[in-house]
Formats: sequence, C-alpha cells, structure tokens
Amino acid sequence: MTSRLFKTKPLADLLADTQDKDHQLKRTLGPVNLTLLGIGAIIGAGLFVRTAAAAAEHAGPAVTISYIVAAIGCAFAGLCYAEFASSIPVAGSAYTYSYATLGEFVAWIIGWDLILEYAFGAATVAIAWSEYLNKLLSHWGWEIPYALSHSPFETSPDGVAGMVNLPALIILFLITLLLIRGTQESAFVNGIIVIIKVSIVLLFIGFGWSFINPMNHTPMIPEPSIIKSHLGSDISFGGIMGILGGAGVVFFAFIGFDAVSTAAQEAKNPGRDMPIGILASLAVCTILYILFSYVLTGIAPYTDFRVSGKEASVAYAIMHYMPGFEWLALLITVAILAGFSSVILVMLLGQTRVFFSMSRDGLVPPIFSDVHPRFKTPYRSNMVFFIFVGLFAGFIPGSVAGDMTSIGTLFAFVLVCAGVWIMRVKNPEMPRAFKTPLVPFVPIMGILVCAAMIYGLGRENWMRLGVWLAIGFVIYFTYSIKHSRLNKK
Repeated sequence: MTSRLFKTKPLADLLADTQDKDHQLKRTLGPVNLTLLGIGAIIGAGLFVRTAAAAAEHAGPAVTISYIVAAIGCAFAGLCYAEFASSIPVAGSAYTYSYATLGEFVAWIIGWDLILEYAFGAATVAIAWSEYLNKLLSHWGWEIPYALSHSPFETSPDGVAGMVNLPALIILFLITLLLIRGTQESAFVNGIIVIIKVSIVLLFIGFGWSFINPMNHTPMIPEPSIIKSHLGSDISFGGIMGILGGAGVVFFAFIGFDAVSTAAQEAKNPGRDMPIGILASLAVCTILYILFSYVLTGIAPYTDFRVSGKEASVAYAIMHYMPGFEWLALLITVAILAGFSSVILVMLLGQTRVFFSMSRDGLVPPIFSDVHPRFKTPYRSNMVFFIFVGLFAGFIPGSVAGDMTSIGTLFAFVLVCAGVWIMRVKNPEMPRAFKTPLVPFVPIMGILVCAAMIYGLGRENWMRLGVWLAIGFVIYFTYSIKHSRLNKK
C-alpha cells in the first residue's frame, strides 16, 4: 500500500499526456498574456478588501510590513514555481509538480488543497464584488436588499438577517460562460481589465499620498493585544504575531502567479514564457501593494475598517477622508468591479485546470477532463465548479472564505518549495529551462516563511484546513486510489 501511495509519475508520462488529442488544450498564451493573467489575479480582492481586513484585525498600520513578509515568502516560492512551470509545462500547477516529485498521495493532497484555494478564492472575490456593486448603486440611490446580498451567517446593524448573496452568484455564472467560450478570449478581456485597474491603483496612490495623516501611522506597529473578530473569536492583534497574522491574511493577494502556472499547457513557449509571467507579475504587484497599503492606512484610521469602513473600504476612505475626490470613489468602485471580475476569471480558470489534470490521471471522474469539441475548453468542469463555488459565495461570509484561501495557498507553496529541492536530488539531469538559484537555501526559506504565515493565521483556520483534508482523504481512499491510471499500470 505504501509503495502505491508514494509512487511518482514519470516525467515522460506527464509530457506525453499533453499530446493526447482528445484531452489537448490550445497553446495561445505568450509572456505578455501570462504576465497580465498574473496581475489580473493578484490585483483584486487582496488589495481592495484584504488590506483593510488585515489592518483592522491583525496588524494595524504595520499591514505594510505584513505585505513585505508575504512578498518575501512569495519570492522564494515564485522562484520554485518558475523552475517547475518551465520544466514540466503541464496543466495542474503544484498538483502536477507534486505527482512527479513526492508521489500520488501527496499530489492528491495538494490537488485537493488547490481546489480549496481556488474555490474559496473565487468565492471571496465574488462576495467582495457584491459589496462594491452595492456601493456603486448607492451613488444613484439604489440598493440590493441586505437579505439578498449577504450570507445567512451575517446580520446587519439594524438586525436584518442575510439569506443568499445573489450578486455573487450572478457574476460567477457570467464569468463561467466566458471561460467556456475560450481561454484566448478570456485572456483578451482580462488584459483590458488589468490596464484599467492598474491605472486606478496608481491614481489612488498619487492623489491619496497628500491626504496621509502621520498620526494614523503612529505607532506603526501597535502593542500586542487580544481582540474579538467580527465573528466573535479571539485573535492576536499587534506586535510580531499581528504582522504574521496580517501577512497570512494578505497572502491571499499573491496567488496570481500560482494561477499563471496552471496555464502552462496553454503557453506557446512554456520554457521561456512561464518564468517571465510568474516573476514579472509578482514583482509589479509587490511594489503596488506596499505603496497602496501605506496610503490606505495613512488616509483612514485602521479602527474604521472594523465597523463603518468594513465593506468597500477603499471607497469609504476616499468618501470620508479625501474631500473633493468623490469622483475618484465612483471611478475606483467601477474599476474595482471590473478588477474583481478578472480575478474571479483567473481563479475559475486555475481551478478547472487542476481538476483537468487530476481527471486525466484517474483521480477524479472523467467529466472534469471532457473538452468542448468546438471551444477546446473543459466546459463540463466549468459548470460543476460554478455550482460548487456558488455554494460558498452565496452562503458563507467573505472573511472566512478569504482566510481559507490564504492557508490553502501557503500549504501549496510549502510543498512546491520542498518538491524543487527533492527533484534536484532525485533527478538532477532533468532539462530545466529556468533553474531556481541557491538551492537548497531558497526552497528552505520558502518553506519557513510560508509555515510562519500559516502559524499566524490561527487555530480556527488550521482546524478548517484539517476538516477539508479529511474529506479529501475519504474521497482518495474510496475512489481515487482504485481508478488511478498510474496504479493500474
């Protein structure tokens, strides 16, 4: 049994699978497409929603330092991802890499974990999209009823209980239809949106800089304390633990380059294009994140983001602390809605590509690798995941979904860093178009920094991850191990 669980899939088999005409994806993406795909995923809910959440409940003004910590972890993991994505240009991201290095059981764990990452990620952003849509409608005196734009676990200050987040379900459905139409068309739409939202981020940083109140950054690192989250649980605020906790929360913002790697099988020249797409998108967004978080916490006190400024926090800060710039609040709300749409697109794209690879390996049913005869996209998988993600987006709070995305991402990064190190030892002669520098130092640092952020996310999130993995174990031992193509061989 043990030998079956940790049997690795030969690299030759991985590459041969990409030539299967019945399950072949179209290679249409170049380095610019991939970089924009990464920026499209990175700049979104992490910047416009999770920044304020991390400041309010974990780090205070030190959320800027949290972003630096998260970026360091991402830099180490990104270098490891770049080596794998250029050497193993197959759809599936960390799942595929783990299958080649750590064995089938670990690959299953990481594949199941990636579904957690992308499902909760898409759900989080869809929920945030709903919040900003309501903020936009309020400019014209309209409003979606609270019950139809919030989950059953939320209650308004007036005592109105939520029922279902209907706008979140609608945007998920529309983007699912776009993805079924085709990856190239989706990448084109994403490219336009990226240009719009990067411009808006730069406008906010430029205009907002003169409204920074130095008192809001004093002290930069608040004294350690225990506060109640909006869900009623105790969390560490301030100090080193607050910074680590904040880094774990905003790490959600950096999963864009991870999503780029899932499109390796659709890159024109993966050996050259994948490292460019991964590292360039990470570098651009890290600079923008640090500047944006510094300006946002300088304009408005972080305590505002716990109550009145909790939803649509960027628009709130502009409306209350930047007089004369109400037009910017309206403009940024429109851009954020477009930006969130591109993030959802990349999350749903990544999710279906992971299960595409798992289905081709026999670990999940064949429906997930069925390709549309005309559009050459996994259309049935797209519809299944619309229902799956819709359950989260419609019926759980955004904060819970966001933290689960972060812990799922960090866990995936730890295994990718370990995989690069193991592959260098086990298969040193493998052709590598891009080589991670300073191995094993870079993989070890990636593991340590990501593990520290997992620790900072707290016990509740560890328990949720444990429950999710337990469900995955049941599926693996009742279905996957019996249908595995590798074990059948």
